[in-house]
Amino acid sequence: MKGTTKMKTRNLAALLLASASLAACAAGPDDVAPVAPPAAEAPFIGAQSPEIAANAPDDTWWRLYDDPVLNGLVQDALAANTDVRVAVARIARARANLRGSRSDALPQTALNGTGTYGRVPESQVLPGFERERRTVDGEFAVSYELDLFGRVRRGIEASRADYAAAQEDADAVRVTVVADTVRAYVDATSAAGQLAVARHTVDLLDRSVRITNARFEHGLNQKLDVIRVTQLREQQAAAIPTLLATRDAALFRLATLTGRTPQDLPAQVRERTTTPDVGQPIPVGDGRTLLARRPDVKAAERRLAADTARIGVATADLYPKITLGASVGTTALGDTGVFGAGPLRWLIGPLISWAFPNQEAIRARIGGAKADAQADLATFDGTVLRALEETETALSAYRNALLRKDRLASARDAAERAAKVSLARQRRGQIDALALLDAQRTLAQSDADYALATRDVAFAQVDLFRALGGTWQDRPMVPNPAGEQL
Repeated sequence: MKGTTKMKTRNLAALLLASASLAACAAGPDDVAPVAPPAAEAPFIGAQSPEIAANAPDDTWWRLYDDPVLNGLVQDALAANTDVRVAVARIARARANLRGSRSDALPQTALNGTGTYGRVPESQVLPGFERERRTVDGEFAVSYELDLFGRVRRGIEASRADYAAAQEDADAVRVTVVADTVRAYVDATSAAGQLAVARHTVDLLDRSVRITNARFEHGLNQKLDVIRVTQLREQQAAAIPTLLATRDAALFRLATLTGRTPQDLPAQVRERTTTPDVGQPIPVGDGRTLLARRPDVKAAERRLAADTARIGVATADLYPKITLGASVGTTALGDTGVFGAGPLRWLIGPLISWAFPNQEAIRARIGGAKADAQADLATFDGTVLRALEETETALSAYRNALLRKDRLASARDAAERAAKVSLARQRRGQIDALALLDAQRTLAQSDADYALATRDVAFAQVDLFRALGGTWQDRPMVPNPAGEQL
């Protein structure tokens, strides 16, 4: 009998020794970062223009506009935007999940206690005890899983990757919020600029109406000339309410983006009428810097790492799970203290659980985890391609918006000269009112087209900066009750 006990002890020690030798192993594949196609790291096709610089872009790209009001709005949006707050809360959730995964690698403890009062049958009463009595039971238990096949470690890896992906998702939200804020600001200032152009055009047409009326009263123009120039004046004036509505909508959008009600938007924002412009070559870097900056690319890579680790979590279930456990407790009857003279009990030993031989459900989970990883890899590849597509498209749009603006500037200058000459010739009676009206109509349309082209250039700049992405090194602090480094 004694020899049998020694043999069991040796077998248990051998099992524990083998378990320790396997502890460095982890089931499932290790994470290998996906590789983008070599061509993805090349210089951009649309970067061959004087408006583009090859140096790496700045994360705080909005400061290139050198507009203090805009800088303040962007900072407000990063601090108070509701979408950013949601993203930060999701980081906090991912951090909490990581703490939970890490706790699985520590010994698990439990303290249990029960107290009862009851009456037992007389036949079960021990000599010297009352039938009615109190019973107090206390126990302290501790258990520790031997992570032989890396189930816990792979779980920690997955949670850590989820946490990193949540941070990248938050950066992607910040990129969008900053771009939307700058775009709304551009929309508001551009509408204000177009309002100024429209009002100036109406003022000029008011002057033409007065001149045409005066000539009509002296018999130099017909009544039809007065009606036509008046009609043009009203047509131009009709554009003002639409521009006012556009400007108000942009201001209200700015208020929402910066976490304000429309009434709380600063007055200085409403007073801005100049559309911001970078006024210098925009730094864009190349494909390599783009993929290193884009939060959606980095988030896709981290999600692939998380699901790769979950393959290991599922695979570890194919093998035995060994938990070392121990407990100590005591039971006190009647008035005896629970930590007094009551009998003490203790228990120590391993617990082995193994889903064997029917492991089909586990293998199904492994297959599902592998499929998730394959989908993540495809998502990563697609995200890389879309990042390149968006950047090249934005570069082309910006370059052509600048060309269009330059052409319209020349057309506007020509139309302005033609209108001045026509007005002078009409005063001398060299042309009729219809020719002057046509010149003024052309000038009004040229002014409006140039104002829209200026706005479109600013929009194209914002779209390019959005496509280039960005990373916030100084991320807002996320509550971390445990205070550990994650």
